[in-house]
Amino acid sequence: MNIKKMLVAVPFIVGGMADIDAQSVKTEVPEISVFPTGSENTGFGKFFSGKSWLAPLTGNKELNVPMSNVTFEPGCRNNWHSHTGGQILIAVGGTGYYQERGQAARRLLPGDVVEIAPGVEHWHGAAPDSWFSHIAVECNLQINKNTWLEPVSDEEYARAVK
Repeated sequence: MNIKKMLVAVPFIVGGMADIDAQSVKTEVPEISVFPTGSENTGFGKFFSGKSWLAPLTGNKELNVPMSNVTFEPGCRNNWHSHTGGQILIAVGGTGYYQERGQAARRLLPGDVVEIAPGVEHWHGAAPDSWFSHIAVECNLQINKNTWLEPVSDEEYARAVK
């Protein structure tokens, strides 16, 4: 092969390899914060529209403050739900959204804190084009119970994130 043909062929070969690498990256969970990603959140998977990962951060039961890092793949969100004891979310990576029923959605970036009062119906999850992680803090543990409701529809999600 002469040099001229090689110069034309190399970009196609390299470009093809880049496409293969890009595909493999999409299936791996990126490291978007300093907190661990944990394991795929299969235990609560039925309450999420896509894949999420859960990494418990605290384990001392005497402290009575469970905290976990939750990571969402792009477009993933949880169902509408509420907590009888409330919840605190601390965004730590990527871009996400939080919405209370009947309110406009709030865009979340690392460092944002959401204080969710007891009984407020809401959802949270990733932007359509970004992974997202937040620390979830359970509040008033002695009375806190989750009530899972219906999924956030694709139409509701599209309106919320536009």
